[in-house]
Amino acid sequence: MNHSILHDRTMSCTVIVGGFFGDEGKGKIVAHIAYEDRPTIISRGGVGPNAGHTVQVGEKEYGVRMVPSGFIYPDARLMIGSGVLVDPRVFQREVDLLGVGDRIYIDGRSGIIEEEHIERDRGSEHLKTKIGSTGTGCGPANADRVMRTSRQAKDVPELARYITDVPCEVNAAIEQGEAVLLEGTQGFGISLYYGTYPYVTSKDTSASQIAADNGVGPTRVDDVIVVFKAFPTRVGEGPFSTEMTLKESNSLGIEEFGTVTHRQRRIGLWDGEMARYSAMINGCTQAAITGIDRIDASCYGVTEYAKLTKKAKDFIAQAEEDIRAPVTLISTGPDISQIIDLRKDL
Repeated sequence: MNHSILHDRTMSCTVIVGGFFGDEGKGKIVAHIAYEDRPTIISRGGVGPNAGHTVQVGEKEYGVRMVPSGFIYPDARLMIGSGVLVDPRVFQREVDLLGVGDRIYIDGRSGIIEEEHIERDRGSEHLKTKIGSTGTGCGPANADRVMRTSRQAKDVPELARYITDVPCEVNAAIEQGEAVLLEGTQGFGISLYYGTYPYVTSKDTSASQIAADNGVGPTRVDDVIVVFKAFPTRVGEGPFSTEMTLKESNSLGIEEFGTVTHRQRRIGLWDGEMARYSAMINGCTQAAITGIDRIDASCYGVTEYAKLTKKAKDFIAQAEEDIRAPVTLISTGPDISQIIDLRKDL
């Protein structure tokens, strides 16, 4: 065997996932990294259109549910991995709205969400009331996939022009030393395997799963960036050990609503124990912290670490101790320009 082949290959595959309950600001982090690292492919793993990602560029705000949130970087090919559920109606609507029809692809093995899946989701008292499902059909569609009765993307004529073999495309790019971003959805706290069962989504959401969703083996992943929110949030039902009262969060000026459901998000304090467990299972190599301007409003829009206040720096130091990995990306506002990037310092 030619061992030099192993050493010459430069890996450049980064997985980005949420470390808490979702809504951590992954979309913003993906968008920033895309512009900095210039990946040739940005491919999505995760559940399906039950997760919304908000990306703000200047005055424009985009909420996407199917298209990877890295779409705003125009030079990347966009892909949806075989592990992701596709709602053809939501997908086509976003493709038309964003004008990405000439550079987006779906793996032919992706599962399809039918209208009846949405009806079953919204009609289930258990999912709707107890679990707090988004009602987008993902749970029933994944159930049918497990039962081997659901259609795949390659069975849907209107998707024919977008079909490809995502693992072949992604692995070929990695082999050639190109940068690849694998984008996760939701957050670790609602993973089917590791989250607060039964108040979870319908599959695993950890970094290993996002890689598997795109047909990328663990030895091909170079970095795992886990995104944590300074004040974690949760939508829907389920335990939330550091949750504040509405009065407390309002007094801090924090009020948020879900991208997909528009339900008010529950707000909590930083959870160091959960952050550490999440970082461990995700194999975190670097962390991103979003919402540091909520720890100290005077940090809003800051783009240099030296200009952060002591309060903000102390918070980051504690987060690094909890996560046991360096915090290399610090978001100081919603726009993609409002960020501190310390990755070059590693």
